[in-house]
Formats: sequence, structure tokens, C-alpha cells
Amino acid sequence: MSLEHAITTFAGAFIFPFLIRLCWGKMCEAWGAIGGWMAAGFIVGTCWALNHGVGLIVQSGSAWIDMAWAAAIGLFFASALSGDNLKEGLTNAFFAILGGTLGGFILSCL
Repeated sequence: MSLEHAITTFAGAFIFPFLIRLCWGKMCEAWGAIGGWMAAGFIVGTCWALNHGVGLIVQSGSAWIDMAWAAAIGLFFASALSGDNLKEGLTNAFFAILGGTLGGFILSCL
């Protein structure tokens, strides 16, 4: 992987958890449950289009990496740096990684 591909991959992986942390909770607070659905559509859809459609994330091998890995790692580190409960963060990170791995496995079966 070239340096340019590494930079765009890092940027694409950073954008997803950054937008989740920045917008998702505020959309839920402002619009209730429908705000959560809107956040899911807008944040996940926009990041997916940037990462896979535009091509910010570059896959260098045959392995397919799901965006849930980026969300899990990014949100865990953001929580750790802001002083949140790390035990709860590890639990959430574990299930996000498990979901990302399951999603990647299912897609590899196609």
C-alpha cells in the first residue's frame, strides 16, 4: 500500500466514528427515535459512499474490512480519551468488532 493510499484509508476510517460521536447523539436528542434512524441513514450512508464509492478506503489484499471495525476502534479511543467508563467501552467495542467480523464473513460467503 502506498503512502497516499494509507493516508486516504486512515482519513476514511477516521470520518465514520468522528461523525457518529459528533452527530448521532444530538440527532437523537433533537428528534427522538426518528433522529436515530435519520442518523443511521445519513451518517452510515454518507460514510459508506465516501469510503467505498469514492474510494477513500483502499483494500490492499483479499481481506474485506467492514466499517464497524473503524467505528469500534475510533469510538473506543474517543471514549477513553474523554474519561468515559472503559469497561462499558470495551464491552461495546467487543460487540462492534464481533458484528464487523460477522458482516465481513457473511459477505465473503457471497
